[in-house]
Amino acid sequence: MKRKIITLLTAMIATAGMAQKSNGGYPITPVPFTAVKVASNSFWGQRLETSRQVTVPLAFSKCESEGRYKNFERAAHPSDSYDVSKLMGLSFDDTDPYKTIEGASYILQTYPDKKLKQYIDSVLDIIGSAQESDGYLYTARTQNPKKPHHWAGDKRWSKVEDLSHELYNLGHMVEGAVAHWQATGSRKFLDIAIRYADCVVREVGPNPGQACVVPGHQIAEMALCKLYLATGNRKYLDQAKFFLDYRGKTTIRQEYSQSHKPVVEQDEA
Repeated sequence: MKRKIITLLTAMIATAGMAQKSNGGYPITPVPFTAVKVASNSFWGQRLETSRQVTVPLAFSKCESEGRYKNFERAAHPSDSYDVSKLMGLSFDDTDPYKTIEGASYILQTYPDKKLKQYIDSVLDIIGSAQESDGYLYTARTQNPKKPHHWAGDKRWSKVEDLSHELYNLGHMVEGAVAHWQATGSRKFLDIAIRYADCVVREVGPNPGQACVVPGHQIAEMALCKLYLATGNRKYLDQAKFFLDYRGKTTIRQEYSQSHKPVVEQDEA
């Protein structure tokens, strides 16, 4: 028992030493999910097995049957004839593939699966084909830029604080991309997400010529912090800080999106 305790303490001290060397900005280095193995016969191991065999395949099948991939395919070949509001249910439909890939990536780390990895790669081919040349990736607009989804607004970012979900989509994309990169080592999704994040950094902010808006949901802030930790690029952390600092200072101020007043002045969940 003493030997086990000493071994554990030694490991903790070593981890603490590593934490001090971390450039991630946190005083304690989080344990990445890729460093954790869950026994297959444990409670959580059984839940992961259920996800692997049932939940993740079902979620991907729904992305297919409910037309989520079709949105990206049409965006890769936009047309004035597309009635996006009818073809696409909601402006945040893009996030279904993103979140499913994220969940599948967690499964891949514990249960390496060549077939699943190849399937995700095929989905990423479809997603990547819809990305505009400057990194913008929002199929609710790109399918038919002249007449986008009715929640999208007449130009980029014009309804971010209302219903467009452009930055909401970015958040879920980035989280999925970071998880996929951590689990597989592939940059395929990460590079797509970085291009969109870079587009946001260029076009959204407090400076002249930028759209001074904040996300309707805070997922973008969390995701940009994760992207900062993954890449070490400070601009993503700065962008997340801008989104927090400007809540309560932009055009639309409402409790629903926690933008009714500055974050530091809010005292109620």
